[in-house]
Amino acid sequence: MEYIHSNSSCDLLISMLDIYFIGLSSASLEIKDGGNGSDCTGVFSGNLSTEMSEGSKWNRSGFCGMRSKKFDGFIDLDGYDSIALRLKGDGRCYISTIYTENWVNSPGQAEDNSWQAFVFAPKGNWYTVKVPLARYLPTWKGNVIDAEMEMNPGRVVGMSLYVNSQGGGFIGAKLGAGDFRVEIDWIKALRMP
Repeated sequence: MEYIHSNSSCDLLISMLDIYFIGLSSASLEIKDGGNGSDCTGVFSGNLSTEMSEGSKWNRSGFCGMRSKKFDGFIDLDGYDSIALRLKGDGRCYISTIYTENWVNSPGQAEDNSWQAFVFAPKGNWYTVKVPLARYLPTWKGNVIDAEMEMNPGRVVGMSLYVNSQGGGFIGAKLGAGDFRVEIDWIKALRMP
C-alpha cells in the first residue's frame, strides 16, 4: 500500500451550510496542532437542523460541509486507486467529495466537477475508511448525475467532507436532525497491491 498526501492538510474552510438556502444548521471546524507544526487533527462538528427560516422559498436544509481551499495547481491521483480517511466518528454517514477541473459541466461554468462517495464514521474509535476512486459518483448540487462519466484523477483541485440529516444508506447509521461530530486525523491517496 502506498500513500501520498499534501503537507498542507490544515488548509480547510467551512464552505457550505444550509444557511445559504435559509436553513438553520450550524458547523465549526477546529484544527488541533499535533505539536510539531505539520501534524494536525480536525474536529468538524455542529448541529443539523431540518427547519427553515420563515419565508424561505428553498427546500434545502439539514446539511453542512467543509472544503479544502482550491489547490495551487492540481493534485495528480492518476496511478492511485483509493482514498483513505482516518476518522473518529459519531455513527453518522458522511460524504467525501473530490473536485476536479471543470470538463464535464457546460463550458463557462465556474464550478468544478464534483464526485461523491458515502463514508460511515463509526462511533467512538479511530477507523480507517478506504474508498475506491471508482465508487465516487459524478454529482451536481448534491444529486447524482445519471450519465456515463469518468473522473479525471490527474486534475484534482480540492476535496471536502459533508454531512446531511438523511444519511447515506448504511444500516444502523445515525439519521435526522441533531448534533454531529467527526475527527479527521488524515486523508490520503492509496495504491493498493
